Amino acid sequence: MCGIIGYLGKHEAAPFLVEALKRLEYRGYDSAGIATVNAGKLERRRAVGKLVNLSDALVHAPLAGKSGIGHTRWATHGSPTEVNAHPHRHGQVAVVHNGIIENFRELRAELAEAGLVPETETDTETVAMLTAQYLSQGLSPREAVARTLPRLEGAFALLFLFDGEEDLMIAARKGSPLAVGHGTGENFVGSDAIALAPLTDRLTYLEEGDWAVITRDHVEIRDAAGTLVNRPVKQVQLDNARVDKAGYKHFMAKEIAEQPQVLGDALNFYLDAEGKIALPGAGIDFAGIERLTLVACGTAYYACLTAKYWFEQLARIPVEVDVASEFRYREPPITQGTAALFVSQSGETADTLAALRYCAGKAERILSVVNVAESSIARESDLALPILAGTEIGVASTKAFSCQLTVLLLLALEAARQKGQIGAERLAELTTALRGLPAVISRALDDGAHAEAISQQLAETTDVLFLGRGLMYPLALEGALKMKEISYIHAEAYASGELKHGPIALIDKHVPVVVMAPRDGLFDKTVSNMQEVLARGGKVLLISDKAGIEAAQDGIWQSIELPQVDPVLAPILYAVPAQLIAYHTAVAKGTDVDQPRNLAKSVTVE
Repeated sequence: MCGIIGYLGKHEAAPFLVEALKRLEYRGYDSAGIATVNAGKLERRRAVGKLVNLSDALVHAPLAGKSGIGHTRWATHGSPTEVNAHPHRHGQVAVVHNGIIENFRELRAELAEAGLVPETETDTETVAMLTAQYLSQGLSPREAVARTLPRLEGAFALLFLFDGEEDLMIAARKGSPLAVGHGTGENFVGSDAIALAPLTDRLTYLEEGDWAVITRDHVEIRDAAGTLVNRPVKQVQLDNARVDKAGYKHFMAKEIAEQPQVLGDALNFYLDAEGKIALPGAGIDFAGIERLTLVACGTAYYACLTAKYWFEQLARIPVEVDVASEFRYREPPITQGTAALFVSQSGETADTLAALRYCAGKAERILSVVNVAESSIARESDLALPILAGTEIGVASTKAFSCQLTVLLLLALEAARQKGQIGAERLAELTTALRGLPAVISRALDDGAHAEAISQQLAETTDVLFLGRGLMYPLALEGALKMKEISYIHAEAYASGELKHGPIALIDKHVPVVVMAPRDGLFDKTVSNMQEVLARGGKVLLISDKAGIEAAQDGIWQSIELPQVDPVLAPILYAVPAQLIAYHTAVAKGTDVDQPRNLAKSVTVE
């Protein structure tokens, strides 16, 4: 969601801040702004819309100063207007904020009694007002922030800048990620490593409740109780944080094309030279695991739904899959022998992190599948399994989804091996097939022009249905999600067998039906459902292998042929055409593919 950047250094802050905010555009935003302190005076510039509007404002009204803070805002409280854009200022303090202050109304009412009137609709302004009130009572900036933070309820990453203080920033974190970057005679703050990547490779991740007093030469970190603490300085790999389209029109196109490479990286990490599965660290002993609870949001949730089939069919472990935002408030009982597994690309998804914390101390083991090794979810897990997808910029997840599926399948295979549910020959067969999957996906990507031609026609529709059975049902759900989130076409997905239980009423010649059906044990059942669509004049786009397309016979509107793979691996391969048709449909409609409206890459608030 929102992005934060802070700079204290030897150079003019504004160019650093704007460039860092550009690296945070992928998170999603609707306005942006920066503030600096120059000659003791705090000033700011803000603009609605893309960062180019902020850059234009800075051309006409430059901001000098070698200390500053910046922000890209994704609106929660208050519409996207310049008045509501960050940084927010009251008196001597300016603040940028990720998260939600849940008790801002109560605080605002209290401040109103003291004669302080807000200028915006936002919860963040309340933080600035409260801090300014403490400053007006004679407290120092450090003391004012120390009084403010305990009064805030909700989730936040905060960065403060003060009038008259050219060598001071204060950062605080509760529920939203924040990192301090270390330099020589300069220090930085960012909401993730991507923002800080060109500036420094030495980061300290603030832990829950931490707040930091930062100058050019010193960083002092205290915990929620105010106790001075030492947090490790870690060196990050800058290659993983570079943002470059590499000649592609969109980041999404680049990330779709990168899937063979990143899947190969993941397989090399988890499979040794003999093809045996090697989990990081001490791994996990499945002997005492009788049940799995899988929790995630969005695309990661569909990866979990796919993994349910794998764990139950291959390892014979019962699996419950839950949407994190429902799981955390349902407060389900966690029975003995249950392991909880959480999937999140960013590792900071607010609902997923809250669900993990609910399970901590109740589940036998806390596992996570993440793309960011230093994320909160990874750090709070007993075993964190990296997906090694590299930085994913496009809001619609592509390569991260494929890598999530791959890691979850490897984990299911390891569970099956430990449980004695899979023979050595079958296990070797599947791991060998996995080794060859990047090449198979490359072949599927080579046929992208056909998917593009079909998408030109899909772009003219207003509704699309997706159907799938078994392992293809979660892929149908994922395909519908991709279609709606970047093309804005209404799309729904159903298990094929559910078609006659209601959705068939939607079928007519104007509604394309995308059927995902490799020639597997469920193929004939799926074809029967497809014939029900054809009998009612529906337009079927069949995604299958050569044998499946030939067996489907005449009548289908269009088809996309994929290489034949073992049915167990099919979900990873079939993700590719789902991504391609969504991407090309969105391009044909002229939507903002990488930053679709109203969406954010990392959802760090409820």
